[in-house]
Amino acid sequence: MVSYKELGLVNTREMFAKAIKGGYAIPAFNFNNMEQLQAIIKAAAETKSPVILQVSKGARNYANQTLLRYMAQGAVEYAKELGWEHPQICLHLDHGDSFELCKSCVDFGFSSVMIDASALPYEENIALTRKVVDYAHQYDVTVEAELGVLAGVEDDVQAEESHYTRPEEVIDFATRTGCDSLAISIGTSHGAYKFKPEQCTRDPKTGRLVPPPLAFDVLDAIMEKLPGFPIVLHGSSSVPQEYVDMINAHGGKLPDAVGIPEEQLRKAAKSAVCKINIDSDSRLAFTAAVRKVFDEKPGEFDPRKYCGPARDLMEELYKHKIINVLGSDGKAE
Repeated sequence: MVSYKELGLVNTREMFAKAIKGGYAIPAFNFNNMEQLQAIIKAAAETKSPVILQVSKGARNYANQTLLRYMAQGAVEYAKELGWEHPQICLHLDHGDSFELCKSCVDFGFSSVMIDASALPYEENIALTRKVVDYAHQYDVTVEAELGVLAGVEDDVQAEESHYTRPEEVIDFATRTGCDSLAISIGTSHGAYKFKPEQCTRDPKTGRLVPPPLAFDVLDAIMEKLPGFPIVLHGSSSVPQEYVDMINAHGGKLPDAVGIPEEQLRKAAKSAVCKINIDSDSRLAFTAAVRKVFDEKPGEFDPRKYCGPARDLMEELYKHKIINVLGSDGKAE
């Protein structure tokens, strides 16, 4: 058993309380490798933003659970080395799909876990979530649950259609599960193709897809039912067109990739939405930078020469999200 406190990590409880009161959202960035982690920590340390390091089931298998524990500990020490005296860094399991996986993450030093039982019938979702909460809370690990279904694909998580969260269920669900935060469905989606072309309109000037707006009426109804309760948005990458264009210009093929407009995320961040998940955007930035190097310098074979530019572009992206979208800069001095 490894306590996250020994690693210098924090859970999400205080983070979320401050975010709701301050009208901003905590960035939750997924990572799979060292370059992503370096970029996240450098961006958070330089902007003094609290940050959630997210690890999916697939990423945990890819990176190895023991290495992840030491990477998280190293991230805290790296943040201090960068001049961030009191880092507020959370290590979070994204989309845990079983009690066993959540328990293993708690035992290996995660400070927060998500149990995603949203595909199960309502009562089964409650029962599994409650079981995870009961275990995690023994070790002061916070638990995120999900109600409603997001469409799209992300690692092992995929669904053809989304189902909005039903506001009439949230009080019963939050009360009976004891969860610390609730991921809801209001129109966000996983992956780089968040909407089908037929769901969108096209900008007559650029020809680019314009996605439908998020269901803020559903969010408002949920906030009315659960005032001050931490709400989470998954699938909230904006799919920056400059990265898509860069990928396509250097041999890639991402036609009609589209994400969530940043102005809608800014609006959400000022509400009870206190955690916004971003994964695809960093994947796009990484891929764009690597493709550019390979296209322009086909003889390059030193990983530092293409992973380095990828790391720099991701850091730029993370800072932009922290400062210009989520408003979390300066909140963890």
